[in-house]
Amino acid sequence: MHYTILDCYTDEASGLGVPPYLGTYPRYLYGKYKKGGHTVSYITIDDLRLYKLFNGVKRNPSEKEKTSILTYNTTTNDTQKTLAKTNVLVVVLGVHVPGKYLTALPGTLHEVIPLIKDLKVTKILTGPAVFGTQLEGGKAFEKEDLSLFQEVVNSDTSFDELEHFVLEAVPILNEIPDRRVIEIETGRGCNVGKCSFCTEPLKNRFVNRKKENVVKEVRAYYDAGARFFRLGKQADFYASEDPIWLLKEIRKHCPDIEVLHIDNVNPNSVVKPGGEEITKAIVEYCTPGNIAAFGVESFDPTVVKANLLNTMPGIAMKAIEIVNKYGAERGANGLPKFLPGINIIFGLLGETKESHKKNMEAFHQILDKGWMLRRINVRQVAVLPNTYLAANGGQKYFFKNKQYYWKWRNDIRQNVDNIMLERILPKGTILTDVFTEMYDGKTTFCRQYGTYPLVIGVQGRYPLKERVKVKVTGYMLRSITGEIVE
Repeated sequence: MHYTILDCYTDEASGLGVPPYLGTYPRYLYGKYKKGGHTVSYITIDDLRLYKLFNGVKRNPSEKEKTSILTYNTTTNDTQKTLAKTNVLVVVLGVHVPGKYLTALPGTLHEVIPLIKDLKVTKILTGPAVFGTQLEGGKAFEKEDLSLFQEVVNSDTSFDELEHFVLEAVPILNEIPDRRVIEIETGRGCNVGKCSFCTEPLKNRFVNRKKENVVKEVRAYYDAGARFFRLGKQADFYASEDPIWLLKEIRKHCPDIEVLHIDNVNPNSVVKPGGEEITKAIVEYCTPGNIAAFGVESFDPTVVKANLLNTMPGIAMKAIEIVNKYGAERGANGLPKFLPGINIIFGLLGETKESHKKNMEAFHQILDKGWMLRRINVRQVAVLPNTYLAANGGQKYFFKNKQYYWKWRNDIRQNVDNIMLERILPKGTILTDVFTEMYDGKTTFCRQYGTYPLVIGVQGRYPLKERVKVKVTGYMLRSITGEIVE
């Protein structure tokens, strides 16, 4: 049998699979089918769009146009020939925490189903879409007719089963021409597991992956040429099995790793006994520009209680202080070594105008204390089926306060983000290992690889996918401007 994996990209609270990230779902499936004795191909939604919508021709943008992100992330495979030999098409799809993506656009059910309906193959749907999917916050999940698919399955396997085939997936790199950040899974579920909007407790009970197996997978991809990694497929890195040992071992066996970052962190774990030691280890063994993504969601205690959120404001503040204490030092690539990131969600249960006031009071307190936040993610809640939020009010507060959201978000962008950027990256700072990624007219947009990288706008059209150095020259609301230097 020939299996073809169609990666439409995934983004969920516990993990990211939108390029330049390579998520766990397509890799695990690739390894499982290979181990089972089948032949396997990997294609992306970009490949499918190029074949079905653009007759296989990529068009270079004029100086007045943007680079198309619809076909940016194609593989080395010929899509037409690949589909012709396919017996089973496995569609990996689903977004639970919608974001903005510089050089990729995840596929939706609404988009994908018409593109594959005429294919005479067995079709399987898997990924987060099994639990609902939506590219925009504040909207109900996509309600598409799934009768086209012979199977709609949750592809998660136990860690014990996973280890029998996970390393078989490494050759998938041969089908991807561009650099990828390999998202590595360290655990599943959530050790708190109550937040009203989150699907993670619905998908898995809390269980850690064995630390030795995490290192084995990193080493296998490293030996195959991968140099960018994020230990991100978990709800709280600090709750991983022996995180200090884990980081030491990866560094020991992968000395030339270029990016080693983490993602989600429960602020409560940072302030608990042992939290400071883990923080210091992250600073020592990971690469600069690293972020602890704190799922604070709201600094309003009323909202925290109504939505069963993990972190009260006082705990969040203490965790921000600790990470700044050890991680604020500037690293070799120009960025501070390790800083907090804050997630804020609009539309949660119990939200009022007072909620935004409390959020802004907290941010101004952070500014006044001289602390730094590497980024603030502000999004509108996506109400997904079977969550506590869906059963206890759903979109009630979202619709009630929607008229204020642009104003509230702009308040954060203008009066917090902009100041933070100037604090984190003073004018004249040199950023190394920056990659040119896309054009928008006569501007080239660039980023470093890593967790939540800053977008840098450079005047002029420079060759894409090149490594450059950039000097900071100015600031936008969430991005910076710069000039390429030798």
